[in-house]
Amino acid sequence: MSKRNRVVRQMMWLMDHIFKYTNFGIVSLIHGDFFIRQGRAHRDQQLVLLKEHLEKYYRSRNRKWIVLFPEGGFLRKRRETSQAFAKKNNLPFLKHVTLPRVGATQVILKTLVAPQENGTPAGRDAVIKESKSKGLQWVIDTTIAYPKGEPIDIQTWILGYRQPTVTHVHYRVFPVKDVPAEPEALTHWLYQRFIEKEDLLTHFYETGAFPPLPGQTKAISREMTLSNLWLVGIQSLAFLSGGMWYCIFRYFYHCLF
Repeated sequence: MSKRNRVVRQMMWLMDHIFKYTNFGIVSLIHGDFFIRQGRAHRDQQLVLLKEHLEKYYRSRNRKWIVLFPEGGFLRKRRETSQAFAKKNNLPFLKHVTLPRVGATQVILKTLVAPQENGTPAGRDAVIKESKSKGLQWVIDTTIAYPKGEPIDIQTWILGYRQPTVTHVHYRVFPVKDVPAEPEALTHWLYQRFIEKEDLLTHFYETGAFPPLPGQTKAISREMTLSNLWLVGIQSLAFLSGGMWYCIFRYFYHCLF
């Protein structure tokens, strides 16, 4: 088994609840991913449900990675609200990203990171067996850019009608011990990361590449290309699979009733 396959198997995703009703929703449910509902009316309840879900499924299924989108939604839907919030609270005006939401990040860090005392796990976490996960060790901050700022939309994923798209990924790695746990400090830390993302994306859309790191003359990057043929093939397989299961359930329903 390749390292990539091991990572996928040991990864938990947090995504908008609307994806539960897509052709990969049932797979994600079986895999143990978490679908979160957006909106102020659901916020507190969803954070409680997220904490319970992590405690129940993360370590019991030997998960070692968790994928979170702190923006809390699609850019085109959240940008105007985020900019209004930034103006009201004297925060930077962002065009390419939105200010992140802190709730889910805080729950994840509180639930999956062992409390630290002088750089070592404290309390009962100090006696966790070696065979069990000791919690998150790193935060990988990923920034994604597309040529001309045109991301892949749902129509392209399903129909593959656009030319193959090169996706540019910039990432940085932070030891989890360097990420503050207190809500106010964590909020500030997250805001700084997204302000940096704004600068990264501004540079990308002006020059066609991410800026180099200190000490580098040119950014080291890897381009990821998605094939339209691959997209159409995957979606066709998903629809055929969905149709097959529909016929099977319908057959058994008629046999029983």
